[in-house]
Amino acid sequence: MTPLAYWTHNLSPFVPFLRFSENVGVRWYGLAYVASFVAAVWLLVRYARAGRSRLPAAKAWDFILYIIIGVMLGGRLGSFLLYHPGELLRDPLAFFRLWDGGMASHGGFIGVALAILLFARIHKIPALHLGDLIVTTAPLGLMLGRVANFINGELWGKPGSYWWCMIFPQAGDGIPRHPSQLYEAVLEGAVLFAFMQWRIWRTDVIRAQTGRITGEFFVTYALARCVCELFREPDRDVQLIAGLSRGTFYSLFVLIAGVALVAYAAKSRKSPG
Repeated sequence: MTPLAYWTHNLSPFVPFLRFSENVGVRWYGLAYVASFVAAVWLLVRYARAGRSRLPAAKAWDFILYIIIGVMLGGRLGSFLLYHPGELLRDPLAFFRLWDGGMASHGGFIGVALAILLFARIHKIPALHLGDLIVTTAPLGLMLGRVANFINGELWGKPGSYWWCMIFPQAGDGIPRHPSQLYEAVLEGAVLFAFMQWRIWRTDVIRAQTGRITGEFFVTYALARCVCELFREPDRDVQLIAGLSRGTFYSLFVLIAGVALVAYAAKSRKSPG
């Protein structure tokens, strides 16, 4: 049954009581990042106090500082290099215009990986263990980020006729579309976060198979992303690769890396304690 009318997206990207002028204020997108990092620190401290982490609670903020730098640099660079490689060459200053948006989760993964390797080398903590810790917090950030994408009315979905579809004015065509940002928030965020928390709290895998949780995160994220990409409208100015959207194509490499990590962890399995 076709709905008589569809809701038109009209949400403001600014937090209402923290908006100081038409274009100045605290945005939901920025708040999502802050909340994600604070929550990650809280979880890392809990892991340490529960004896499930080799990262001391006192170093949780130091570790997250490395992660923040990795996310911001990797995500920002990835947005240009993976999706708009020519734009950065034409306008290098675009990298610093954060208010224009533009973050790529796959680029963020690479940035985080490099940040972990550097932190691990300095603080003498196994990099794969640090990876296992951070991936259990990452889906929360992915969820909040996708909700912020929805509030911003960006990264909309493909045309649809279901009652929950909606019109995104920024698409410029008045066609009802899937709120694919919310699909991603649920699958890549809430569901994956619940799975990661179950793995670290209800199993002993973080002690017995270092690197396995990271591998499982990569596999489940890649699969969830590929499913969500079926409903997401590809960027109009970004060409497909081998008939696949960029998000799907890059996720295949994440999937391969995840399978390899799970296999490596299983091979190097050890008894806890």
